[in-house]
Amino acid sequence: MTWGIFERRWVRDGTAALLLLSLVKLLLHLAASGRYGYFRDELYFIACGQHPAWGYVDQPPLVALVARLSREMGQSLFALRFRPAVAGGATIFLTGWIARELGGGRFAQILAATAALLAPLLLAFGSYFSMNAFEPLLWTACAWILVLVLKGGDARLWLLFGGIAGIGLLNKYTMLVFGFGVVAGLMLTDGRAQLRSRWIWIGGGIALALAMPSFAWQAAHHWPQIEVVRNAQAFENVPVSAGKFLWEQALFMNPVAAPIAVLGGGWLLLAGEARKYRALGWAVVTTLAIFIVTKGKPYYALPVYPTALAAGGVACEGLFAGPAWRRLGIVYGVIVALAGIATLPFGVPVLPVETFIRYSQMLPMAQQAKTERDAGGPLPQLYADMFGWENLAETVGRVYNNLPAEERAKCAILAGNAGEAGAIDLFGAKYGLPKALSGHNNYFLWGTHGYTGEVVILFGPEVESKKGLWGDVQEAAVIQNPLGMPLENGLRIYICRKPQKPLVEMWPEFKDYI
Repeated sequence: MTWGIFERRWVRDGTAALLLLSLVKLLLHLAASGRYGYFRDELYFIACGQHPAWGYVDQPPLVALVARLSREMGQSLFALRFRPAVAGGATIFLTGWIARELGGGRFAQILAATAALLAPLLLAFGSYFSMNAFEPLLWTACAWILVLVLKGGDARLWLLFGGIAGIGLLNKYTMLVFGFGVVAGLMLTDGRAQLRSRWIWIGGGIALALAMPSFAWQAAHHWPQIEVVRNAQAFENVPVSAGKFLWEQALFMNPVAAPIAVLGGGWLLLAGEARKYRALGWAVVTTLAIFIVTKGKPYYALPVYPTALAAGGVACEGLFAGPAWRRLGIVYGVIVALAGIATLPFGVPVLPVETFIRYSQMLPMAQQAKTERDAGGPLPQLYADMFGWENLAETVGRVYNNLPAEERAKCAILAGNAGEAGAIDLFGAKYGLPKALSGHNNYFLWGTHGYTGEVVILFGPEVESKKGLWGDVQEAAVIQNPLGMPLENGLRIYICRKPQKPLVEMWPEFKDYI
């Protein structure tokens, strides 16, 4: 009898629905985890995991550590993508729970969690292993703690906030942006009283203490992360105006569900019943403004979606109050779910690739968001970068194994970027290949592995500008990857001999921080 009452309460207060939606998210990602292949960045993160450090050229250390732990769990895509799927499920639950803490009932919780569950970008970043898969959970957990504190919770919750924020900094440095947004929000509202508490400053100290080894690594290596960001803005990122930035947020959330987030921001900043939560509203707005002003990639704002949607669920619940309006609210919720299901294949690889290509041609709007300048192919970058990597290793393997034994012993494999090098490192042993070299990001710091450059297998998008460093260059093969990004299709593989100077001396010319 007691369990029956407990069970009914869970259904009545929305907890059961939130658990179900979280489970749907988890199972969806796990079921689709092996449908395509390894994503480019996953190959790089796996390689980083084999070189433990307090930092890397383009990231803090956490993602490499988790990649290493995932590989200990199993040598499969399922094992690698299990933790991102769990993080995604937890984010959905927290989204609904924040709506509850903000005063929302069952409708608010379910609407917010459903919109977050089916947001195309949140789905996409839960579909492969990267720091982007964990960032929404960490930001949303901090937002939840902020709500508890603003409601009058124990000020010592700032210690937990600081611990989570510190982990967030070890995951991705953009956690600093949200932290700044929170401080700005407190200063601009009645929440400034929190700044007189010693606990918030101790919490900030905890966050900085956790992140300090990573900052020290960056300082010791002359802040390469800053160089990466600057080079990406100059040579890789698509320039984005403020209007385009905001439009892409709508695409990333699904245009049908985007009004929920907009209403959420308005509710936090303007509604009388939300006065105590104004700091959270300003934190969201400040975070978006920073990314717009600094010309960050539009997807950098991804982690604020769950918080904005949670507040939007509460706003919509108030908007649709009353019997007649309640039915309209249910209709809107169903439309949000159907629209999310329609765009689901763009975030999760649920369809066979040829079917997806045909389907994507029916919804061209879903492919409008583009953050990098590289030409597009038949697949959006999320999926294009999941194809062709083992074929690359196999093709390089044929070239390598056709060399005389005395040349193989001293032959370096020099890839154009970290994804290509990571593919050699992951799949190459099967084809008898040594570990790869590359000048891209942290591969540059890992150096030449003692190779002299007497014999080099050279390939990559920028190969034509590098092969002149050798006096004897022969084309040996072409890497075909029609489903991949165009820059990875038709790559020429060269065997290079007679270097102008030892490889270690020419190595600085291969540095590519981007």
